[in-house]
Parts: sequence; structure tokens; C-alpha cells
Amino acid sequence: MPERRTKTARSATKAPRLDRVDPQNLAAGYAGDLGANSGIDALAFEALSLETFALDFATVSESTFAGVIADEAEMRSIRIVDSALNGFNVPVLRAARSTWRDVVIRESRIGSAELYESGLRALRIENCKLGYVNLRGSSLFDILFVDCTIDELDLGGAKAERVAFDGCGVRALDLNNATVRDFDLRGADVQEVAGIRNLAGVTINELQLGMLAPAIASNLGIIVED
Repeated sequence: MPERRTKTARSATKAPRLDRVDPQNLAAGYAGDLGANSGIDALAFEALSLETFALDFATVSESTFAGVIADEAEMRSIRIVDSALNGFNVPVLRAARSTWRDVVIRESRIGSAELYESGLRALRIENCKLGYVNLRGSSLFDILFVDCTIDELDLGGAKAERVAFDGCGVRALDLNNATVRDFDLRGADVQEVAGIRNLAGVTINELQLGMLAPAIASNLGIIVED
């Protein structure tokens, strides 16, 4: 893992803008409150073990989910705001065309996350293990990954602005046809990058530049010989 950057370090790259997410005065939520097209407001769910975590087309606001274990999560077109997910463990998350705003996800394990064509704004994702994260065609603003391990992060065709990584490992990053700005990779150990030509707007450190140099040269048609 890369060393953490101190908060006093100066950078021209804009950091994600995040507000504190801490819903208060919540009533107890139960499995029966869940379901497609449901409305979840100011509820706290704890220790749920389900075959399917079902919230397709639902609206979730100012709520918390702690210790959720499910075989799959169906959250297509969900709108979730001002909420926290702690210990959210699912092999498959289907949440295409969903909306996430002011959300915290902590201590979670998600195998495959289908989030294509979604809108994500002001998310903090911390201490999570993520497999394949499909964000193709999505819009991301103010996203911070902290102490996360990500196998594949697919941002093909996405628009991403003020996205940062702190103490993360990313095996493969796909930026094909992506448009990025203030995309700070300095806190990520990235092994592979696809879409080298779309690195404009990405901030890297000198070590990362050295590692990417051969791929950059190849994509630009530069011949390097002794």
C-alpha cells in the first residue's frame, strides 16, 4: 500500500468535498420494510441475513444498514441519500442506473457491483474489499476511497471529478473513453491501467509515472532504444 499523504501537503488537485453522514434518532427497521419500490426513511437496520436484499426502484433516506449479509442485492434504480452502510456483505450487487448522494460505505465486501449508468455524489468508501466494480457510463463527483482493495474498477465512458484514493490497492483500472478531472491516484497502488490516452485530468506521483512510462510511450508510438 502507498504511504498516506499528509493533510498539510499542498496540491493543485482538488480533493473530494464531503459532508459528515451520521443519521440520528432512527426507528428500528425490519426485513419486512424492504422490497421493490419501497420508501425507507429514518430507519436503522441491523444484523440482516437474507437470500435477496431487495430494494429495486426504492428510495432510502437518512437510514443505516449494519451487518447485512445476503446472497445478492437487487438495488436497480434505487435512490439512496444521507445514509450509511456498515458491514454490507454481498457477492453480487445489481444497482444499475441508481443514484447515491452523501453515503458512507464501511467494512463491506462486495464481489461484483453493477453500477453502470449511475449517479454518485459525495461518497466515502472505507475499509472495503471490492471485486469487479462496473461504473461504465456513470457520473462520479466527490468520491473518496480509503483503505480499500479493488480488483477491477471499470470507468469506461464515465465522467469523474474530484475522486481520490488513500491507502488503496487497485489491480486494474479502466479509463477507456472516460472524462476525468481532479482524479487523484497518488494514494493508490495501481497495477494495470487501460485507456492510457484518457489520463488527462489524472494526478499521479513520480513513482507511478515511471511505472506507466512504457505504456504511455507505446500508446503514443514512441520508440525507446538504448
